[in-house]
Amino acid sequence: MFMIKKIDRLIFTSFVMPFLAAFMIAVFVLLMQTLWLYVDDIAGKGLGMLMVIELLAYKCVSLIPLALPIAILISSVMVMGNLAEHYELSSFKSAGVRLLRVMRPLIFSGMLASLFSYYCSNYLIPVANLKFGSRMYDIQRQKPTLRLDSGVFNYDFQGYAIHIGEKGADGKHIEDVLIYDHSSDNSNEFSQIVAEKGEMYATGGGSYFVMNLENGHQYVESRPGRSGNEKYPFVRTSFDEWTKVFDLTEFQLSRTDEELFKSNRSMLTIDQLHEAVDSLTIKIEEREVGFSNIVSNYFYFEEVDSSFLEPRIDSIPEVQSDPDLPQEKVDTNGPVRVNQSPANQLEKFGRRWMADRSSQVGGGETAAAGSDSLKQKRLMEKLQRYSGQRAAEQEGLDTLEAFDSIIETFPIYEQKRLYSKAKTFARSIHGQAEAAVRFLHDLRESKVKHIYDLHMKYSMAVVCIIFVFIGAPMGAIVRKGGFGYPILVSIIFFMVFVILTIFCRKIAESLVLPAVVAAWVPNLILFPVGLLLTIRAMNDSKVVDMSGYAAFFQRIFKKKAAQP
Repeated sequence: MFMIKKIDRLIFTSFVMPFLAAFMIAVFVLLMQTLWLYVDDIAGKGLGMLMVIELLAYKCVSLIPLALPIAILISSVMVMGNLAEHYELSSFKSAGVRLLRVMRPLIFSGMLASLFSYYCSNYLIPVANLKFGSRMYDIQRQKPTLRLDSGVFNYDFQGYAIHIGEKGADGKHIEDVLIYDHSSDNSNEFSQIVAEKGEMYATGGGSYFVMNLENGHQYVESRPGRSGNEKYPFVRTSFDEWTKVFDLTEFQLSRTDEELFKSNRSMLTIDQLHEAVDSLTIKIEEREVGFSNIVSNYFYFEEVDSSFLEPRIDSIPEVQSDPDLPQEKVDTNGPVRVNQSPANQLEKFGRRWMADRSSQVGGGETAAAGSDSLKQKRLMEKLQRYSGQRAAEQEGLDTLEAFDSIIETFPIYEQKRLYSKAKTFARSIHGQAEAAVRFLHDLRESKVKHIYDLHMKYSMAVVCIIFVFIGAPMGAIVRKGGFGYPILVSIIFFMVFVILTIFCRKIAESLVLPAVVAAWVPNLILFPVGLLLTIRAMNDSKVVDMSGYAAFFQRIFKKKAAQP
């Protein structure tokens, strides 16, 4: 029991310091690589040291899941390489201690790192990304710090152009000052200020920038309007001392409400990602059903899907446009009857209206019936036309044998109208189909990204354990300690992991591979590699044994040399 505790203590103490050193180096390298992306946004904005440190701290938290695997890999190779280089690993094996028993503290450390990676991905990183994203948004919107150099026009203040001829060594006293005031351009007024010397400074709170000018002139010119016939005076004012105050609030960092950024998938926890995926799934299904229902509006024989919307009777175009038909008789709140065509509905409502009008005529309203005779005639013509279509539907194809197509059953003027209407419907359906395809593609791509990020939180945690079974056997096989050779071996495997991760993300976003599978492909590839390396290290074998291949080729060459 004492020997087991000594082994665990020896392996664990040998592992902690290289792990911490490798972790710090990995975070620093990854942070510097990421920082270059934001240098242009941060530089020249007058940010304080605390703000820069805050941004770096938020970014460091988001890099923890990526830095933990490489730290585990490097430290595992170093620990086992040192043991094998000093023949301590051979002593353990000769004493009957198996390699897996020696690796047990490393495996336990990998599990702790895996749990910490999961905790960071689910709880710390969403908050850190939210803080970092909101701060970077504010910094990108902020203007650069005010800087007035001699001999250069400055346009930092909106509506003003400032030119300073010379600036004193104290940075306050200035000479040959020229200010162009464009703030009143909307009122067609142009102002120019010229001064021999002056002084500039900012107020104590940094809210205002003050320029005290001496011995100068102000020129005000009113520009003519569009007609160009108006005449306006040119005003010149001389002054001994003149003070101009500029507001510096536009140069200060304003904080945006963080609630505006919470919908980004990089700022969501696992539970929130699950909810987002479910919401996107519902949106996709709703969009598909909605487009199907849109198409069904053009074809009465198409059924309407009521999964998301309870369908109602759509107003029949003939009913809406015909003043002869009784609009109050149309039940717009009734359920859709899929098996009833518009012709049947029109006939039904028309006959009901005729019955109502007949009863009114029988009741003594003869004058009203006489005035509606023309309307009744027009209605009967429409009912006969639709009734003929209904009879043709019921009789079957026997009534259409004399025609090459159904369109020939209509008069020539009706054929032209139907062709034009059909083209309009086709263009409308085609345009709505293209819009639906684009919208559905964006929704599916967003869903894939959410699913991929969700499973990457688990995948990045599991890879910490897999790298233990890659780094420890590699250290035992190569028998090299220190930072040189182990870092080289670790970088190779880590680069393979990063390349696989980027490649799988791209093919998942291209909808070539399911997002769940793409998130776990790097682990599925590296796990057999770690298993093979562990087995070879337990058997004291090399990674690639070339002796068998060399003996095989030697036998072939000997046979060829023996032949006459």
